[in-house]
Amino acid sequence: MRPSTAGPQALTKASSDEAPAQWHRVLTLLANISLFIGMRPMWTSAASHHLAVAAVMSVCYASILVTGVLTLIARRTRSLARLDLVVLVTAVTLAVCGFVIYHGGGDESVLTSQAAREFVAGHQVYDQPWRWLFGQQGVALTPTMTGGYDYTYGYPPLPLLLAAPFLWVGHGAAPAVLTSTAALIVATIVMWRMLPTQWRSAATLVCLGFGLLPSYARLGYPAIVACAFLIPVVVRWPRMGHGGRGDWARAACLGAACASQQLPWFLTPFLLAGVYALRRGDLGPRAAAVAVGRIVGVAALTWLLINAYFIVSEPRSWLSGIALPLTQKATLHGQGLVGISLYFTDGSGRLSWYSHASMLLAAGLLGLFVFFVRRLGPAATVLPWCAFFLATRSQDGYYLMMTPLWLAAAVTAPPAAFATAWQPRPAFLRGPHRQRARIATGLLLLVPSLVSATLAVTGSPPLQMQLVSESRTTAEAVTALTVRVTNHGDAALTPHFTLTTGQGMGRYWSIKSGPATLGGHASARYELLPPSGTFTVPRAGVRMRLRAVSAAPMTLSSTDLHLKAAASTR
Repeated sequence: MRPSTAGPQALTKASSDEAPAQWHRVLTLLANISLFIGMRPMWTSAASHHLAVAAVMSVCYASILVTGVLTLIARRTRSLARLDLVVLVTAVTLAVCGFVIYHGGGDESVLTSQAAREFVAGHQVYDQPWRWLFGQQGVALTPTMTGGYDYTYGYPPLPLLLAAPFLWVGHGAAPAVLTSTAALIVATIVMWRMLPTQWRSAATLVCLGFGLLPSYARLGYPAIVACAFLIPVVVRWPRMGHGGRGDWARAACLGAACASQQLPWFLTPFLLAGVYALRRGDLGPRAAAVAVGRIVGVAALTWLLINAYFIVSEPRSWLSGIALPLTQKATLHGQGLVGISLYFTDGSGRLSWYSHASMLLAAGLLGLFVFFVRRLGPAATVLPWCAFFLATRSQDGYYLMMTPLWLAAAVTAPPAAFATAWQPRPAFLRGPHRQRARIATGLLLLVPSLVSATLAVTGSPPLQMQLVSESRTTAEAVTALTVRVTNHGDAALTPHFTLTTGQGMGRYWSIKSGPATLGGHASARYELLPPSGTFTVPRAGVRMRLRAVSAAPMTLSSTDLHLKAAASTR
């Protein structure tokens, strides 16, 4: 018998001619179906103002329908792979249509675009309050515990540098929205190309399907840009550290991601610890240290080059600007544990312990990752975001915008990749009671954060507030509230008041009369005026909460008000 001369190309052709796996067919179909989400309101808006876009979207509807039929009847893997490409092209087309229709952006994109304009004009970018930007309709304010609002740019500079060449596209937030939308599209294509053929539609599904990430891109979030640079880092990240052009490219992308937004700062230690454990397992400690050092060096150099202009021109304001999300003392917000103090109790006098709990959890999870990397390695791209569940700002965007990294790790960093990773094993973890010792180690690493979270949740609100009287111009329009406030704590507080009718915190009410600082165990009357001159009493059944916050110490006190629209006019 003659030996077979079939090479890799012949094998690839043979596999492409095989019937596709059913799970591949279903994945392609799910990605195709996900494109329907959010199309109806987009088409409705386009039909009213952008007829050409509406026509393109109608073609996309036809593409989704035809692709759905072909996906279910495709007989060869090669045919289904081509349909994966059709789904990607349709998704990219819809993302572009979304930008054309919705490019008004939000607070982050408005700030990024303004920062780009100031940079091009040669003006200072950081620590510059741009209050007029927030007079625009739909641009949200970020209230702080000090009773004010943050009007400054508080992100690393790469998003504004990328937006600067696109200032010609329009005023307002459009340049930043274009930047983030383009970054998401490019990241999707890169991820689609880097994943194994049968998994490619998963990239389309997670990045452009569901309508989740495209909506954040249309708001101009810098985190989308950061995620785009992280995708090539995370795909097959267990291979990092072997050297070569791939390592250099990944390290440069990691540095660029850290120069785009602060979230990658929390992921980086996990990736570096994982790379060290993997390379030490197969190359030894010295070679592993060299590999990690090389990655850190290239990433740091990339980060420094991107930040160089601002480090030289405005060092102090640049440093305070990129650290702003960690130091600004923004008010409570999000879907995490802080919701207990916001909605289920009347507040807490120990809010700073939420921040302590978040940082301690991040450190504890990193410790667990190092000790048990063979088990936790595949979860490296998810673990860092768990810490934000305990933070004072725990909004779900911190998780949602990084979900493409979850997929990249699930497909290209399986548990088998960590089978030979090095794990530190002190004597107490190798003894006869090693199982108990490992459980105890895990508890010791996590208990500090749990204790801190418990302290935050169980804190009592320091201020007791009681409505004394109200002033109205009509049955529904309140023009002033008089409240008696008693400080049950020992510390003097500087309260700032707001009345909320939904989630989060509303705009602050001004104090017409009453002391700026209320001493411990003291009482006083405060006359409060609504920020817009009048407060419209909502319909019956809407919960109204009068809140008082203070920055030093960080406290929240709340009480429910029962204002009725039918009350008599005074």
